[in-house]
Amino acid sequence: MGRINVLDKHIAELIAAGEVVERPSSVIKELVENSIDAGATAITVEIKNGGTTFMRVSDNGCGILREDIKVAFLRHATSKVKDANDLDSISTLGFRGEALASISAVSHLELITKSESEDVGTRYVIEGGEEVSFDDAGCPDGTTFIIRDLFYNIPARMKFLKTDVGEGNAVSNVIDKIALSHPEVSITYIKDSKQMLKTSGDGKLLSAIYSVYGRDFSSGLIEVDYELNGVSVTGFISKPQNARPNRNMQNFFINGRFVKCRTAMAAVEEACKGSVMVGKFPSCVLNIQINFEAVDVNVHPAKIEVRFVNERPVFDAVYHAVKSALNASDTRKNAVLGNNITKKVNPFELAQKVFRERDAQRIKPKIDTIKRPETKSNPFDLLDEPVVVNDVKPISFNSKVSDFVCAEDVYLKDTVKVQLTSEKSIDIPVVNTISDDVVEVLKEKSIEIEPEKTVVSVEKKTEPQVVIKDVKPLVEQDEDVFRFVGEAFKTYIIIEKNEKELVLIDKHAAHERIIFEKLKNEKGSGFSQMLLCPLSVTLNKIDYDSVINNLEVFSDCGFDVEDFGNGVVLVRSAPQYLENVDIEQTVIEMAGYLTDNKKSIRSEQMEWIYHNVACRAAIKAGNISTQRELIDIAKKVEEDSSLRYCPHGRPLCIVIKKYEIEKQFGRV
Repeated sequence: MGRINVLDKHIAELIAAGEVVERPSSVIKELVENSIDAGATAITVEIKNGGTTFMRVSDNGCGILREDIKVAFLRHATSKVKDANDLDSISTLGFRGEALASISAVSHLELITKSESEDVGTRYVIEGGEEVSFDDAGCPDGTTFIIRDLFYNIPARMKFLKTDVGEGNAVSNVIDKIALSHPEVSITYIKDSKQMLKTSGDGKLLSAIYSVYGRDFSSGLIEVDYELNGVSVTGFISKPQNARPNRNMQNFFINGRFVKCRTAMAAVEEACKGSVMVGKFPSCVLNIQINFEAVDVNVHPAKIEVRFVNERPVFDAVYHAVKSALNASDTRKNAVLGNNITKKVNPFELAQKVFRERDAQRIKPKIDTIKRPETKSNPFDLLDEPVVVNDVKPISFNSKVSDFVCAEDVYLKDTVKVQLTSEKSIDIPVVNTISDDVVEVLKEKSIEIEPEKTVVSVEKKTEPQVVIKDVKPLVEQDEDVFRFVGEAFKTYIIIEKNEKELVLIDKHAAHERIIFEKLKNEKGSGFSQMLLCPLSVTLNKIDYDSVINNLEVFSDCGFDVEDFGNGVVLVRSAPQYLENVDIEQTVIEMAGYLTDNKKSIRSEQMEWIYHNVACRAAIKAGNISTQRELIDIAKKVEEDSSLRYCPHGRPLCIVIKKYEIEKQFGRV
């Protein structure tokens, strides 16, 4: 080991600066937090070229006294901590006393400030940690910092910076978090001479959320306001139906400080179990107020992590706050009949009751025109059993569809005059509508409906589990014959092969694999379709940056995505079969994946993205599919021997031998 040397002051400051100043967004965070601590109610942030060449932070706070200006740029100089006891209850955002010293060591810095008690302001210029000038200046109360040429004296640090767009989006993300954590402060954000954000500063959190994330996001929120064991939780949680495919829109603030809090995250997701679909995550903006002595914020140089003396009260408060908000927002109503007993009303039974009442009034007075069966004392009770009239069954609510109509959820509308052969017409109560099929049946039985009456029926929906139709073979070759038999459980295609085997094909898995192969081979060409109206997708600034930097990845997957600015992207075309909701969810999920896997090689990224798009675009199990769709899928599976597993590794089809079936029936 070599001799031990004491580092030069300038070198030591450069090393120390690296702990606080990593990129332009670090500078903005420190300066804006200082402005909030100074009591500012209005803050303006301006950057150019992602903040690498120019940053300005202006506020209307208390300013810095002239005699304190030079001291403020010394390391570990702060107005927020006086003794060791203050470290146990830190209530300010900044407290380390390292920000100004670190920033001035790696940039050209200019400070213009004036306190209310002073008549003249002060302009102080410092470059690379060395004072350049200290003069009077005319300025309003408050403070303005101007930082130019960040890392001009550390080229090694500059090469690790991202593009101007990437650094600018990182700054935007910091501004968003601060705007959400302090809605009482009006924040104006200007990027490359264009205003990107302006909050009202009215103290209403929903106003700040609207300014940051837009109308669509803010309209899908539920208010949270709860207190338990000295822990207060306020803010908003997304409605269950607005859950997103990742956690990137979860925002937690401890005493007004944005933090990454696993305890709160776990509590929110636990409270949403049973309300949010598996694989989806709620979005939130939650501010947790806790005794300053119960939380330690001095565990990370960037102050984005905290440590609790006891995590349980925080978990319980957040859990019950979110659970209570979700329960209060549940507007589902049930029919309540007497004594607060919930009872489901059956419209079929209700219709029968009304029929009985109307039968007694309208049918019975006309019974002399109809032949009565000898065994029935009241043959015209339409709800008991149809009665034969001149070999024609009268219309009965209990008759089959082939006789008249069979319906569910019916509602009475009027009576209709039905002419029974040569007999006089009678008034028959009917359901709201009668289908064309029923009209044909009536004509065949010589039952005529007066043309001035419009009668149709709501046909009873009966979905068979297995549909079997006699269809021509799919493929006829020298030896192999494949015949489409039907579909089981709206999921499995049934194919008969050579009269010796049954092939069951999972339609979703098979279609997913077909789409995946098409995407991989053709890179989305011929697979996308133009949307009638472009779809806007709101992202946080980090995911937004990932999308903007990987537009070619989306293009290869059949998406035409373009930058709309300020965290929003427009989708102009998307893969076929994707619904609008699926398009938005897919873009969000892809953006989150690209953010979390920035170091992955492109081929791995594309594999995952192709899987994701194919899964969402494929026909879903349980959905109704046309026979033509099922036949096309079966053909592709039979013709391509490589299609045997879905992209997730599940088998596409299974084969059941005729021998095995006959064995089950005891035929062999």
